[in-house]
Amino acid sequence: MKYTVSIEIAEPRERVAQLLADPVHLPHWLRGLVLHEPISGAHGHVGTTSRVVLEMGGQKFEATETVTRREPVDLHEIPSSAVVRFEREIVGGGMWSAARERLTEAGPQRTLWESENEYRFSSVLMRLVGFVMPGTFRKQSLQHMQDFKAFAEQGHDVRDATS
Repeated sequence: MKYTVSIEIAEPRERVAQLLADPVHLPHWLRGLVLHEPISGAHGHVGTTSRVVLEMGGQKFEATETVTRREPVDLHEIPSSAVVRFEREIVGGGMWSAARERLTEAGPQRTLWESENEYRFSSVLMRLVGFVMPGTFRKQSLQHMQDFKAFAEQGHDVRDATS
């Protein structure tokens, strides 16, 4: 299963890239995050593997995330023509997924965030979920992006949400 979602954020691309890359900010916008800890390497850098635990609908999901691309490595003074790229693979719970994030300038003080996602299922249960509810994955990705946008633009923290 493959899909792409995108969102425009009313913040400069360099700031958006720095917020996305800083693990301190993950709990503010990554809804359901229980744990995100590096097993090896430095958070967000190519080759780093991390243990990730999310809770969704009362169910915990544990996986291993590996960072496969980060360009540029230094997220300060990024040339306006450069495309910022973050890519990772996640393995766990009968599935493999890859996320390819692109940040481009969408105008003065505006950033376009495009997220290309791919899922492969190895367990019967996950194949069934992917077949019966494919829109759920797309909806969740878009929710994470909307939560990040609210955090970046207004300082909204998902942990303060009542729903």
